[in-house]
Amino acid sequence: MNIARPPKLLDQMREALRSRHYSRRTEQTYCQWVKRYIFFHKVRHPAEMAEPEINAFLTHLAVKEKVSASTQNQALSALLFLYRHVLGREVGDLGEVIRARKPTRLPVVMARDEVKAVLANLSGDKRLMASLMYGAGLRLMECLQLRVQDIDFSRNEIIVRDGKGAKNRVTMLPASLKVPLLEHLKRVKSIHEHDLADGWGCVLLPDALDRKYRAEGMVLAVGFPLGKSLEKPEDRRRGAASRGRVPCAEVGSASCHVGGADEASYLPHLPAFLRYTSS
Repeated sequence: MNIARPPKLLDQMREALRSRHYSRRTEQTYCQWVKRYIFFHKVRHPAEMAEPEINAFLTHLAVKEKVSASTQNQALSALLFLYRHVLGREVGDLGEVIRARKPTRLPVVMARDEVKAVLANLSGDKRLMASLMYGAGLRLMECLQLRVQDIDFSRNEIIVRDGKGAKNRVTMLPASLKVPLLEHLKRVKSIHEHDLADGWGCVLLPDALDRKYRAEGMVLAVGFPLGKSLEKPEDRRRGAASRGRVPCAEVGSASCHVGGADEASYLPHLPAFLRYTSS
């Protein structure tokens, strides 16, 4: 007789996060912090540890690894979620935790000539994505997750769904991007139809909709394609082949070699700077 084993700690963590509708990126980040916490304490189970061990880990991040204040707070949030919602324990006073100092910095706002220089050195899908973030004020993930139904060409509007804080909003569609975006959609539609003919052109629908409308998953999404030369990737959530989108890191890194040494310091953060730069 096989006795069912209880789920592993990280599996319990993922289940608790998904049941509360945390984003996939938050799930990945929190699980990574829990793993680092466990390995920092020589692979001890978190149930055997408490406030002193949390204090030691957070202090180590600030003193030895010199992380930013936001990174240290992110690690604390992950551990608080672990103890409250997975282990069922409240975390008490952490004592004298050495907190990373939050510096006061002026926002980096790129000049129009700088934006033009960056965009001029990008091409294809990367240029279109950067232009959308700059002209419509989109965050990186908001741009990557756009769908055809979110773009209203007649009203020059873009509907941002499930943005930061799970909020929807409406932003403008720059007139200068209508023609390039329409051309892009025609190309994506051709690729999508070719994928459908091969029997694997599915689109992952959000949350339970993917299970409810599995047959209707063969719909067109904006999805900036990775290219025909790539092999069919496997969708981990669905267990089937589906064409993925451009990885987040590629959008920022695509412009890291645009300018000189003075530009190289902020170009990896291009998506954020484009969003907050006045067009």
